Amino acid sequence: MGKPRGFIEIPRKDPGYRPKEERIRDFNEVEKRLSDDELKEQSARCMDCGIPFCHGCGCPLGNLIPEWNDLVYHGHWKEALDLLYSTNNFPEFTGRVCPALCEAACTVGLNDEPVSIRQIEISLIEKGYKEGHIVPKPPEKRTGKKVVVIGSGPAGLSVADQLNHMGHSVTVYEQDQKAGGLLRYGIPDFKLDKKVICRRIDLMMAEGVVFETGVTIGRDISANYLLSRFDAVCIACGAREPRDLKIPGRELDGVFMAMDFLSQQNKRVGGETFAEKEIIAKGRKVLVVGGGDTGSDCVGTSIRQGALSVTQIEIMPKPPENRADSNPWPEWSYVLRTSSSHKEGCERMWNIMTKSFEGEGGKLKQLRCVKVEWETDPAGRPKTMREVPNSEFIIQADLVLIAMGFVGADKKGMICDIGIKLAKNGTVAVDGEGMTNVKGVFAAGDSVSGATLVVRAIAGGRSLAVNVDKYLKN
Repeated sequence: MGKPRGFIEIPRKDPGYRPKEERIRDFNEVEKRLSDDELKEQSARCMDCGIPFCHGCGCPLGNLIPEWNDLVYHGHWKEALDLLYSTNNFPEFTGRVCPALCEAACTVGLNDEPVSIRQIEISLIEKGYKEGHIVPKPPEKRTGKKVVVIGSGPAGLSVADQLNHMGHSVTVYEQDQKAGGLLRYGIPDFKLDKKVICRRIDLMMAEGVVFETGVTIGRDISANYLLSRFDAVCIACGAREPRDLKIPGRELDGVFMAMDFLSQQNKRVGGETFAEKEIIAKGRKVLVVGGGDTGSDCVGTSIRQGALSVTQIEIMPKPPENRADSNPWPEWSYVLRTSSSHKEGCERMWNIMTKSFEGEGGKLKQLRCVKVEWETDPAGRPKTMREVPNSEFIIQADLVLIAMGFVGADKKGMICDIGIKLAKNGTVAVDGEGMTNVKGVFAAGDSVSGATLVVRAIAGGRSLAVNVDKYLKN
């Protein structure tokens, strides 16, 4: 604990964002950074809470947050980075895109604003790069075992990084043209600059990890070939099959899936080409169906592309401004969150269900919607929904982006070719060691858990690496 009364005497300070009128003109990162002096002051807010829920109930990676906060307060930046690095392979990713589950579980947050944990985290890793502490460290000895990882998203990168440092020879196959998976193609550059991903991939390559991009398993390379060539196979291809909105008018031109829209823009920024029909928001009335992070990313991207207007609708009720009694600390707080994209200009609507898409000449013109209301269970959670009588209304839109989440892993390719069993929810079924029904084939990340947070995917990859290492040694 850096300063006994720090959490009482020092208010929380956030870095804020670049001015709205400036940031909506480009795709550069929107969040600013605190100075070293400000970070030392913020780290002093970490209290001697006895049981640090931030790295138990909060962080899936188990980051040793109080310890590195204390080191930062005393100016021991390198030691703090080493401690952070011991539990988190990629703080530069989580420091940018994690919703900070640790902060929701911070004990200071019981009565005040929580410690600025995420800001300290990203500053530690960026300072480490700047001062030359992050350098290639290939393993001193190789085990002679070869592992292949399918997918280069956060789970795939973490399992590859861990197994490589354990001394195994790791090859990563990625179907897209560049490595990064969801990090590269699903998260806009204004939240995660892709130079950050390239920097990490270059480091992993210098440490011995081999990346093969533009390769689809089952088309370019057979699954059976991988089984015969490698000692273990790790599936980390994510849960990228989107939940569609199959209502009348779905076939109209102007109705698209959110991830197709986002990945196209990321490819534009990255100088890549794509063969699919171009989806662009410029000069159009955009409506985003779905109120989650993907929907928010569609809002910010549409604004930057020059949309005439942007509306986001959600079928669930509007979250409360403050925690409900049924949602106590240190649980993740179910409260209204307003992203930087929402602050750039967006109408948000809740309790809205889309009944049909309507258009003329095959092109989308409007949506027919209806208001709904929810009954809640004793804990206050929405349980059953019903339409409000005589509440139908029209929303004008000529571009709809469906951002309603995901329904599981892509069944084509390796999963289908070698008969990997699936769970009822469409994800890959694994045992307690992360192995599928096929001996030597493991899975982790969203492909097992369903679509979730980057930090959970990294944690899943780290856990799987331990099990794969144990399997290879035996």
